[in-house]
Amino acid sequence: MIVQLESLGTTTVVLPEGRLDFGAAAAFEKQLTEALAGRGGVAPRTVILDGSGLEYVSSAGLRAILLAARGAQRSGVAFSLCALKPAVREVFDLSGFSRIIAVHPDRAAALAAAPPSGP
Repeated sequence: MIVQLESLGTTTVVLPEGRLDFGAAAAFEKQLTEALAGRGGVAPRTVILDGSGLEYVSSAGLRAILLAARGAQRSGVAFSLCALKPAVREVFDLSGFSRIIAVHPDRAAALAAAPPSGP
């Protein structure tokens, strides 16, 4: 799995591509933790996981995302998902994760829902 990070002001967008399965979950969890910590010790105000490149998410992948969402909540960082493909969205809906983590239809909607920048 390939993961890219984009910084948009105080927002970090995480772009995973491929299959988030047992073999990729631990490394992905580490990358999410690093994204939440920010660069240069400055944490972002918002982290958005753009799922447009995700083909599959296993229970191990769901766990990694849940742990990141909990870590974000503890740190006061807004965390959401966007642009999930139908099969991946179904996994989030069936598992109940879409009731505890905000899921937006696309990146524009996720960015619009992000808290405003400021002190």
